[in-house]
Amino acid sequence: MEQYYLDFENPLKEIDLEILELESEKDSPDGQKKIAALQTKLTKQIQKIHGKLSRWEKVQLARHPQRPYTLDYIQHLAPDFIELHGDRHFSDDTAIIAGIGHIGEQKVAILGQQKGRNTKENLYRNFGMMRPDGYRKAMRIMKLAEKFNIPIISLIDTPGAYPGLGAEERGQGEAIAKNLSGMSALRVPIISIVIGEGASGGALGIGVCDRMIMLENTWYSVISPEGCASILFRDASKAPDAAEALKVIPNDLKEIGICDRIVEEVNGGAHRDFKSTANILKKVIHEELDALNDISPESFLDNRIEKYDKLGYFETETEA
Repeated sequence: MEQYYLDFENPLKEIDLEILELESEKDSPDGQKKIAALQTKLTKQIQKIHGKLSRWEKVQLARHPQRPYTLDYIQHLAPDFIELHGDRHFSDDTAIIAGIGHIGEQKVAILGQQKGRNTKENLYRNFGMMRPDGYRKAMRIMKLAEKFNIPIISLIDTPGAYPGLGAEERGQGEAIAKNLSGMSALRVPIISIVIGEGASGGALGIGVCDRMIMLENTWYSVISPEGCASILFRDASKAPDAAEALKVIPNDLKEIGICDRIVEEVNGGAHRDFKSTANILKKVIHEELDALNDISPESFLDNRIEKYDKLGYFETETEA
């Protein structure tokens, strides 16, 4: 696939093309020297761009059309992954992948929203927007994991829960609410990882966890910047202003205690160097699981109550 560039990434395009043109000379000493110089120039340009990204630009990176999706991470992290299908009530929601596999020696249950790379795939995956059947499928797999004492890894990447008529008729709100309640009480470790977009209840429905991890160029919020701008400013084009006000990126969320850990995306982001990002993420998952595996099953509920009780605060003003 031809490399896609966001507007603020355009300075990288020229350097990438120069390196590509020199591919035929890569075996010659002179060619290697030129490529090395361009690689250094590229690294400096990436650092310059990524050192001053706005919140809106981070949102755009989270939506990059070449950004790795759930299946990309599953195939890299757990090559023996076996997908499980269906909610045992209505259907198999293809907007979510769920199953069992090994990350290294550790058996895990993995679930996550899956988007498509083209129109056909997006229609099949419903653009990563889960229906009630998807939330019930996810809960079924998580209950299975609890039964066999298997930790759960949840990969979050969705523009939100599907708001269609059929989804509402089949209890979209109830399905999400039951997941919030059910996940809170699970007696196994849960790690949620935001790998792209984390929008509203669509993300929360598989996002209750012991550890919330976010990749560097992702966002997580009760509403999208466009949705917020449409409501508050009556103008979706003011999404960049809304993104600043919402404080949706990992650094913001770590500051207020929602995000527990941020995973670095090297060399310009996960869409430019997937393997490096995936390998860093794999190491982080092992570290977090090692810590969580020492917790007794009886303690998870209390720990989650304590974790979520700490989020947010309110102040009351008294009249003088």
